[in-house]
Amino acid sequence: MIRVAEIFHSIQGEGILAGTPSVFVRVSGCNLRCRWCDTEYASWQPQGDNYSVEEILDEVLRYQCGYVVITGGEPFLYADLVELCRLLHESGRHITLETAGTIYREVVCDLLSLSPKLSNSTPWQREAGRWAQQHERLRIRLDVLGQFLTRYPDYQLKFVIEQPSDLIEVQTLLGQLPPVPQERILLMPQGVTSEQLRERGRWLVEACKRYGYRYCPRLHIELFGNRRGV
Repeated sequence: MIRVAEIFHSIQGEGILAGTPSVFVRVSGCNLRCRWCDTEYASWQPQGDNYSVEEILDEVLRYQCGYVVITGGEPFLYADLVELCRLLHESGRHITLETAGTIYREVVCDLLSLSPKLSNSTPWQREAGRWAQQHERLRIRLDVLGQFLTRYPDYQLKFVIEQPSDLIEVQTLLGQLPPVPQERILLMPQGVTSEQLRERGRWLVEACKRYGYRYCPRLHIELFGNRRGV
């Protein structure tokens, strides 16, 4: 069983497939608690119902859409993810898996979207910091990231950037990982409004030009705002 917060049809708003019509399966439950999380209904206050793999597959196949994005929350919490991906692959769907890269499982997917959480994510002040220690301990797992990067040829490595000093942390982390081609490294501005994204995006674009990384938009925020089901 997998706890699911929502299944919906929209466009991919982030990453190298931005703009691609996709069916999203958002699982509920996360082992991290990012202070700026924009899907708190799948992490801080997890919502949703338990679905069998077959029920999820039936719901996804209702849409005549070749691309599926499994996101969260943290999909790799669920052992049934392996079977879900196998069945989606057999149905001919292109599978993107979005993960923070803290839990490793062998799954079939077409694009692995790794998003390691930088120190800007740790909720030191929120809820009296009760999640901070666990989050800080789990947010970077070099062993897990190394496995993903060496065993999954089709991946993107996405970082949420809030301030220029975050770029130093990115460089430090990259130095601890297997070599990653520049075009697979994505920098995405942190923000849940168009104004925040534009303000941070202006200087983040310059950083992408300097390092040769990709700039990662958040098209769903620009088009629909920060709300569910988009």
